[in-house]
Amino acid sequence: FRNSKAMVFPVIKIGTLALRTLSKPIATRLKQQAGLHPKFRELIISLAQANHRLTTTLQRRIYGHATDVEIRPLNQERAVQAASDLLGEMFIFLVAGAAVIFEVQRSAKSEAKKEEKRLQELEALRQKNEDLYKEMEQLKHKLVEIEKLAKGQGIAGIFNFRFFSQSGTEKSAQGA
Repeated sequence: FRNSKAMVFPVIKIGTLALRTLSKPIATRLKQQAGLHPKFRELIISLAQANHRLTTTLQRRIYGHATDVEIRPLNQERAVQAASDLLGEMFIFLVAGAAVIFEVQRSAKSEAKKEEKRLQELEALRQKNEDLYKEMEQLKHKLVEIEKLAKGQGIAGIFNFRFFSQSGTEKSAQGA
């Protein structure tokens, strides 16, 4: 079972790498197809223009230039190209983000399983400790009983405890 787990990890890593690698040609294909459909073309042109205004305004603020000036819009071809590039990069980013999220979740599950196993082992040790404590208490109780019996028999009773126990039971059996 452990060997199969060891094999899954590299396969997942290779699969994630392959997915990232395959997302680049798909992104390129998206870029190419983006400008061909009229409604989609209008959508991406407006997206590119909004992105252009935002980035230009941010750059002007960063460099301390006036931000209340009119920003010239991109021409349509340049807007389509910019939006296509943005879509391609967003697609690659989303694929990479999804791969990272998958890896984090997989790692969290693995850690949760390890933690559960550690807790089970700890509980088993606690149970074993409790059982040993009970056994020790029983042995202490038996030792106390033996000491009481030995005091009643004297020093000879300690050495002949087994004999005493057998002869005591024999006497009671004979007396009946």
